[in-house]
Amino acid sequence: MSPTLAARAKILKCLGAGHEAGGATPSQSCPRDYIRRGSLDADGRLAKLIERLREYDAEVAECAPDGLASEIATLLARSGRNSFVAPAGVPRQWLAPGVNWKIDGESGGELATEEIERCDGVLTACFCAIADSGTIVLHHSAAEGRRVLSLLPDWHLCILRASQIVETLPEYFDRCTEIPALVTWISGPSATADIEMTRIKGVHGPRFLNVIVVKEQGMGSRE
Repeated sequence: MSPTLAARAKILKCLGAGHEAGGATPSQSCPRDYIRRGSLDADGRLAKLIERLREYDAEVAECAPDGLASEIATLLARSGRNSFVAPAGVPRQWLAPGVNWKIDGESGGELATEEIERCDGVLTACFCAIADSGTIVLHHSAAEGRRVLSLLPDWHLCILRASQIVETLPEYFDRCTEIPALVTWISGPSATADIEMTRIKGVHGPRFLNVIVVKEQGMGSRE
């Protein structure tokens, strides 16, 4: 366990001990009368997620599973960028030819921060997407990469399978079979505004977000 995770575990253990000593009601007994499951079918969840993502200025494309590699190559070429980073766990067929790829974690070696920052964009998978809020969730698996990969490059291309889309936040938590060590929530390209409401993109992460939704058989197009 890394020093950071060890310190986190120690803090949580102390909090848990204090909670028990104080005689507080265990969280299991708290009422959960909020909406825990959505009512939309798979097509409805897909449509709602795409609507939300586009409201956030993200660009969304859809394709069938056998067209994914081609769609990735098309979007990479259309972006006008040439230097990309990807985590070692992404499928090799995603790595389009004619692109300058840097692979983080390949042969056990992590790229330096400076190398990642010099890349024009990043390609990753994701853990889940929440339609209600238009949020992409990364748990930083081998195909999702370290957090630094999704924060430093200016352009993020994220691959999402339609089966990974849930409607509500509680449904996302239901998918977490164990507590992830690290989570990144992405609701559109990075942006913030100052007190005068001047909107600035790219302050906390990529200025541009592209999502490819891989549709299972039988799902209609939302273009």
